[in-house]
Amino acid sequence: MKSVYPYPVLFGDLDLDVLSITVDGTSPLPYSHVSRQQRTVALHRAGRENWEYCTLHLRATLPEAELSDGTWTDAVCLAALTEKATNARSTARLTRASDGTWNGTIDLHRNRHLERAALGLTVVATVDGVPGRMIGATEQDWYVDLKGSTPVRQREIEIVEEDFGDGPQEWLRPYKGAPWIVETTGEVPTVYLNTGAVEGFVDLLNGSGGSPAERLLRDVLAGQIAQDAWTAMFHTAVSDLDTDEDGTPVMPTGWRESVLRAMLPDVLPGRQLTDALYEIEERRTKGFGWAELQTTVQYAAGKRSRIAKKLTNAVRAVGTVDRSGTR
Repeated sequence: MKSVYPYPVLFGDLDLDVLSITVDGTSPLPYSHVSRQQRTVALHRAGRENWEYCTLHLRATLPEAELSDGTWTDAVCLAALTEKATNARSTARLTRASDGTWNGTIDLHRNRHLERAALGLTVVATVDGVPGRMIGATEQDWYVDLKGSTPVRQREIEIVEEDFGDGPQEWLRPYKGAPWIVETTGEVPTVYLNTGAVEGFVDLLNGSGGSPAERLLRDVLAGQIAQDAWTAMFHTAVSDLDTDEDGTPVMPTGWRESVLRAMLPDVLPGRQLTDALYEIEERRTKGFGWAELQTTVQYAAGKRSRIAKKLTNAVRAVGTVDRSGTR
């Protein structure tokens, strides 16, 4: 769905393609690491581990007739690389070629990015005497994945470490007392870990060794975070289901589909997926039985995160320590 603006904008589609990639100015990235279908570039294990920057060679296609006939002037086509985790943003201006396409390059510097950058296209122009107004943009960004070995668009979940109180993302500041939160409005669900909440909390989660007590605590914390993530993802997945002509809910795509297919058999056991989806939508929109369903949602999320096993191991370990200490 396109946004509505109080001034003329482009109606036609904009398309952006990554033609090739060079690493550190010389080494070409194997094209097996670029997927036009997935609109994703995978930079990990691409044959050169200690690289500093890569250059993406781009080609964009705009609705040329509409662009030429519009009431705007000074149209500029810009490619932009952004990443929420680091608050990084860089832009590059594309140049129109004789065949009507727009071409150019944009550099991604490794030290400015952490995990995955989004690559999009924006067209700005002077409209009604106001310069710099956006008159068009690509509806689907590319992803440039620094940790992915294969160019797969859909990832299970993002983990972002951020200081909620003093970090650059202001929207996290109301949650500065929380050790973590789950955000599911984007294309990829994201768990934000608060580096400023509890001293040593993130280091503990990222560790692999330590004492038996530290390993148990890490396991239980990871299980609780996973359960919160599964619960949040389930509620997001069922919150805005599309329906067909008969009003029957349609299974969503992407990670929402994966979550529902994994959890619905435990949320509403014994039902076919289509029937379970219909009942979920009925309960959610009409209210009856929705509150009671939260118990099974919690159970299904706990099952996916194996929280019961993690807690059992922790309790047994604590009991062993107590018994050894009283001898």
